[in-house]
Amino acid sequence: MTPSSHSKDTTVYAAGAVLWRHCGDGIEIALVHRPRYDDWTFPKGKVEKGEVPSAAAVREVAEETGFRAVLGRSLSAVTYRLPSSKKSKHSGDKHVDYWAAEAVDGSFARNDEVDELTWVHPEAVRDALSYDIDAEVFERFEHVPADTSTVILVRHARAGSKSRYRGDDRERPLDSLGVQQATALVPMLSAFGGTRIHCADRVRCIQTVEPWARATDTAITTDTLLTEEGYAANPDSARARALAIATSGHGVPVICSQGKVIPDLVQWWADKDGLKLERTRSRKASVWVLSLRGGSLVAADHIDSPLPRMA
Repeated sequence: MTPSSHSKDTTVYAAGAVLWRHCGDGIEIALVHRPRYDDWTFPKGKVEKGEVPSAAAVREVAEETGFRAVLGRSLSAVTYRLPSSKKSKHSGDKHVDYWAAEAVDGSFARNDEVDELTWVHPEAVRDALSYDIDAEVFERFEHVPADTSTVILVRHARAGSKSRYRGDDRERPLDSLGVQQATALVPMLSAFGGTRIHCADRVRCIQTVEPWARATDTAITTDTLLTEEGYAANPDSARARALAIATSGHGVPVICSQGKVIPDLVQWWADKDGLKLERTRSRKASVWVLSLRGGSLVAADHIDSPLPRMA
């Protein structure tokens, strides 16, 4: 279905996930039954005011299924028309962002929205779903193997004007909007399961990830190779360092760097592994979620802003 031209104030924003877990040598997919609609679908729900979609997806999965999920690659969004209601003279749109998400732990219990959960083999998912649009989402899920590893690249939040700052530019701090952006990154980085931080040796980069580091009691490891100067002086070593961070150890690394590092690094990575990137401006505090399989980049998803919609 195609997006409607209806005004934005009638658009309902929601988020959800294709929730999967390991099963023997393969995987299985969670489908939920909603008695209100008597349908089988993927867990999803409305994005609350002040909430980012990725955090909403994790919350809705937990509320509907009882499972704690970690998001992986984006499955893009679907937009469809909502039927007219008695309270409104007009129909609206529903815009749902989806991610692949691994079930980490938990158990299902019947709740207000869902009365049954079933785990289905991938080959049986399409026949079990109630809606064609969900089948389209699942087709995107199947384009790449589910079991990928994740690395998160963050461009530092806004730090004001370099020309107006008096002092060593390495010490330039975030401005008031940058502080808001850094705070807004906390639920986003948590949704993708971040576990460790590697940061360019610049105050503005450190301050960008500090709120999340405090919230998760995670140490920040600084690295001069991840600065613009370090990257420009020795790009091969800097790229090798980023690859080593991404492929060594367990968990999900978060790498925070600068505007002359992140775009070039992502483009080099994509070119190396034959992946076509979406066009993006890579603004301050924007995020790249990179999905790797066997050490190779198989998906790269850009999130332009960590700030939630205010309505």
